[in-house]
Amino acid sequence: MSKALLKEINKRKTFGIIAHPDAGKTTLTEKLLLFGGAIQEAGAVKSNKIKKSATSDFMEIERQRGISVATSVLAFEYKNKKINILDTPGHKDFAEDTFRTLTAVDSVIVVIDVAKGVEEQTEKLVEVCRMRNIPMLVFINKLDREGKDAFDLMDEVEQKLHLKVTPLSWPIGMGERFKGIYNLWEKNIKLYSTENKQRRTEGLKIEDLADPELDEFIGEIEAETLREEIDLIGGVYPEFDKNAYLNGQMQPVFFGSALNNFGVQELLDAFIDIAPNPLPKASEEREVMPEEENFTGFVFKIHANMDPNHRNRLAFVKVVSGKFERNKPYLHVRQNKNLKFSAPNAFFADKKEVIEESFPGDIVGLHDSGNFRIGDTLTEGELLNFKGIPSFSPEHFRYVNNADPMKSKQFEKGIDQLMDEGVAQLFTMDYNNRKIIGTVGALQFEVIEYRLEHEYNAKVTYENVNIHKACWVECHDEKSEEFLEFQRVKQKYLARDKYNQLVFMADSAFTIQMTQQKYPSVKLHFVSEF
Repeated sequence: MSKALLKEINKRKTFGIIAHPDAGKTTLTEKLLLFGGAIQEAGAVKSNKIKKSATSDFMEIERQRGISVATSVLAFEYKNKKINILDTPGHKDFAEDTFRTLTAVDSVIVVIDVAKGVEEQTEKLVEVCRMRNIPMLVFINKLDREGKDAFDLMDEVEQKLHLKVTPLSWPIGMGERFKGIYNLWEKNIKLYSTENKQRRTEGLKIEDLADPELDEFIGEIEAETLREEIDLIGGVYPEFDKNAYLNGQMQPVFFGSALNNFGVQELLDAFIDIAPNPLPKASEEREVMPEEENFTGFVFKIHANMDPNHRNRLAFVKVVSGKFERNKPYLHVRQNKNLKFSAPNAFFADKKEVIEESFPGDIVGLHDSGNFRIGDTLTEGELLNFKGIPSFSPEHFRYVNNADPMKSKQFEKGIDQLMDEGVAQLFTMDYNNRKIIGTVGALQFEVIEYRLEHEYNAKVTYENVNIHKACWVECHDEKSEEFLEFQRVKQKYLARDKYNQLVFMADSAFTIQMTQQKYPSVKLHFVSEF
């Protein structure tokens, strides 16, 4: 393996940011970009007075709502490292996009609001990371507001998220009394000044907390409290162990205020020190190591109409091993055909640059004329299939109708492309060919309607339909009496998904239970990958 490849791999850190809506995730992303010198000014995400939106929210509907609905990819350089951030939607209606993104990251930063503590959406996402042993860092945000006591928060993170935490920075006061942060990682103190919120004060090197200088800087009472708390931390929390963190068994915690640019640099500096470089990835055939010479990668997201003036789709590919090169033919494993890409893109939110080469950990955007599906693998000829981008059974279902018969082509194309993108799932009923859209959250129906109208010039109407769950059907003997009877009796409830897999549209949990009792050889799954 070449030294040059190893050097590129060791430069890269690819991570996702996950949080409950409003925990300050997009603001944190902006501040990280600010330190990387990637943007000159941060867009105030919440303030409508300032028309400059957050860099990572580039879809029109996101700007109107102030929420992120699609994962965006941002790359920047910092201290000689190339950092790739995947900013994910926090809103639960877009959880599926986030689950898919987590297949493409090597580590994760979990953002928690100091006042609200651990919220439901955070619990779900952290559970997915825990299942996959993804290394996690926790950032407790909004310290300039009144919130829960730092020790109580640490307890809550441990209990609700089932994590083993250890603080690498510690707040001095909170809300009105917030004085700054003690950095346990580098043994220094950053003072917080309220006059100029966006300015950072340089770290005061205080090796020994017993130093009387500390009393002058932050006041006697605060200094005494800090000494007691740091002493207590030593007794309560384990020492930071990098290997335990990399194996997903220990989670370091940082405190700060992203909006006021406070504590973010500590997070970033420690992050590039400890976070993993690109990791091996399991495929169905074998484990693929990043330092292998041959290129491999997989599609984890498809985004239609990055540029509304051109009907284009972009497939986001995570490079797993080797080097991806422009204009070189690669094997599309599922279709068994070679494809060449003349204009692969690197990302900076909606700004894209054509690149000559990419390395493990990088995310490449490939222009797609309809070849790709989420989960597809690209290689230099080896037949590999990367694991694990399932479709979950949706929670909400509606019939979808074309409201303008003159625009049926646009309607078909729009629905087709949005489903490829994974915004929702499409089911076609066997007995009357009616189309049903299933989504994880109700908000998606609005997104689909909005995007069909604005990007495809098609109008849609919805009708309610009584479906409880979509169950993928598996039967080893499709010619058996039992399976044929199941199909005959349940024909009104059978549909096909986009990939022509048979799906049973059950109207209640009771129906599912009865069906499984009556037809034991017919297995029903809530996930499309079984």
